[in-house]
Amino acid sequence: MKNEKILICGAGGFIGGHLTQSLMKDNKIVCADVKPTELWFQLYDENKNLTLDLKEYDNCLEATKDVDYVYNLACNMGGMGFIENNKAECMLSVLVNTNLLRACLKNNVKRYYFSSSACVYNASKQSATFIPGLKESDAYPADPEDGYGWEKLFSERMCRHFNEDFGLDVRVVRYHNVYGPYGTFDGGREKAPAALCRKIIDAKLSNQKEIDVWGDGEQTRSFLYIDDCIKGTQTVFNKDYKEPLNIGSDEQVSINQMISMIEEIADYKVKKNYQLDKPKGVRGRSSDNTLAINKTGWKPSYTLRQGLEKTYKWIFESMTTNKSNSQKFTKF
Repeated sequence: MKNEKILICGAGGFIGGHLTQSLMKDNKIVCADVKPTELWFQLYDENKNLTLDLKEYDNCLEATKDVDYVYNLACNMGGMGFIENNKAECMLSVLVNTNLLRACLKNNVKRYYFSSSACVYNASKQSATFIPGLKESDAYPADPEDGYGWEKLFSERMCRHFNEDFGLDVRVVRYHNVYGPYGTFDGGREKAPAALCRKIIDAKLSNQKEIDVWGDGEQTRSFLYIDDCIKGTQTVFNKDYKEPLNIGSDEQVSINQMISMIEEIADYKVKKNYQLDKPKGVRGRSSDNTLAINKTGWKPSYTLRQGLEKTYKWIFESMTTNKSNSQKFTKF
């Protein structure tokens, strides 16, 4: 896209900040987030930056006015520890999607993009380690992650029916564990790659020999590097396919295997203190990208090791410059 007016909802967050950076060269960008701008992970003064609670319909009307395209990345979420302990707060994000869809119709937005999650998938298909990659059809019969997963699945259905009933052009993706620089690495909302990088860096800096690991370390996941996520996001947005698509990696690893990778990157070995009473989610999850490849041509290019090297370097630099992650953001 070029010379379009694009609204990015959740622009102050991790994926939203990277998406803003990738689109602003050729387009006019409106950024909206519930956080005050000093807490945005990336902030660009040349954009129109709005602090708005998009759960409110009037705010959605304001944000979507005179906009051509909308990317909805706004939701209340975090790693497994956060979503398991904040189910009601996560489900309230359904108001963001609902009121943005209504506002897009009112303001004649050309296309609407909704960021869903691998948490929509049926839990019974994720009860073992190193499972086959999840296909888009595996979301049904419905048994998603309680709270956050149900909100995402319901919002997917809302997008479908706004397309069927009102003709709103929609795109829906299911992100699988996106990580990379400018992501949260402390404070309780961080995901496994960032959390483990932080723990090993902290151990190395303080000469500690042990880190805490949630679960037994044998649970498996696939993790998508942020650059692949942004490329996949834009690819899907520009293709004419309205059903949900996976945007994830098919490189499935155990948490213990990922720790070994980070130890090699850090050149520092640690013992693992397994905490079996901590939230750990499903036993195994990975992405089947067959449909996305067939429909859009997109597939990830970064290996987990390559992405972890970049992520570790950024977190290490952040931690050693004495800036807390809650205060660290980049202003351009």
